[in-house]
Amino acid sequence: MDFYCYAITAPGLRDLAALELQALGALPAGLTAVSNSLDQGGVGFRADRATLYRANLHLRSASRILVRLGNFFYARSFAELRSRAARLPWERFIAPGQPIEIRATCHKSKLYHSDAVAERIALAIADRLGQASPLEKSSASQQILARLVNDQVTISVDSSGENLHRRGYRLATAKAPLRETLAASLLMLSGWDGAAPLMDPFCGSGTIPIEAALLAGNIPPGLNRSFAFMAWPGFDEPAWQVVRATAQAAQKTALPPILASDRDEGAIRMARANAERAGVSEYIQFLPQAVSAIQAPPQAGWVVTNPPYGERASAGKDLRNLYAQFGNVLRVHCRAWQVGILSNDLMLLGQTGLALDTSIRLINGGLPVIFARGTVK
Repeated sequence: MDFYCYAITAPGLRDLAALELQALGALPAGLTAVSNSLDQGGVGFRADRATLYRANLHLRSASRILVRLGNFFYARSFAELRSRAARLPWERFIAPGQPIEIRATCHKSKLYHSDAVAERIALAIADRLGQASPLEKSSASQQILARLVNDQVTISVDSSGENLHRRGYRLATAKAPLRETLAASLLMLSGWDGAAPLMDPFCGSGTIPIEAALLAGNIPPGLNRSFAFMAWPGFDEPAWQVVRATAQAAQKTALPPILASDRDEGAIRMARANAERAGVSEYIQFLPQAVSAIQAPPQAGWVVTNPPYGERASAGKDLRNLYAQFGNVLRVHCRAWQVGILSNDLMLLGQTGLALDTSIRLINGGLPVIFARGTVK
């Protein structure tokens, strides 16, 4: 059975997710990452069960993966919506008695009341499954998304469950933590090859170095979590075990030096605890030290980091000296290294004195940010 799937991404990360899907063999032949879809909120792909399982297990940049229930249809009345929604194959995705959560959005449609749309879809599910309306919500709910645009109805089920950035290791967080999906994306956008040394001198709770260890070790980010598709009536447990076993067999144990530091000793303690939960603590050297104290390995590598800026900066604190010092330290200790810096301020980036490409624009915690890249000279 093939599914039409949609990997949702944060702004700016769609093409990364498309490239990851290509590596998994999940994009239709002949399509490139850029030509796959005009929608910048995600990327569509077709997948059989095993490929859907692999995508959830392996994707580092996507937020969640939806599966569309059949083709879209038109509905201009609630009766029409209920009747047509009842024709969809709900029994493939919802077990008898399983709670559901329906999220509906309506734009430029005769059916504009999202709660009423959700109620009719719940009744349609009940009609199809021959049971009482399953509309309720709990921690085990199967999430269903309905989208009405110009009376056109698209209904999808969520295959991921919790957002894919929840890898399961980050219980302790420092101030303004970076989402795991964004941290992994920064590493991929930086061009890091997973073989050269990597440093993060503003590591906070350790998300960038932990994601670096997972990436270099070819460790799937979803290896230690569960997914919504596991509760589907059509869940293929043997196929899932093969997918997991194949991923585990491909892991690497010889990793490059990964150095993480922060002047906040409490943040370093959190980072170490998170790395232990992720199973990668042995691959990362955590040090409580200021940026001025960093020492680089002799082999050139990458610096990928998320220094203080915007809401991470204390009120009234001038960060220009910190960025200037950072640039000076890199020129002294990391000449010929590649650098990637996440910030929301072009002026602060300019204080580093580094020649940086500032064309990559992303969102971090709702804040527009710049991922600046360059070579230390």
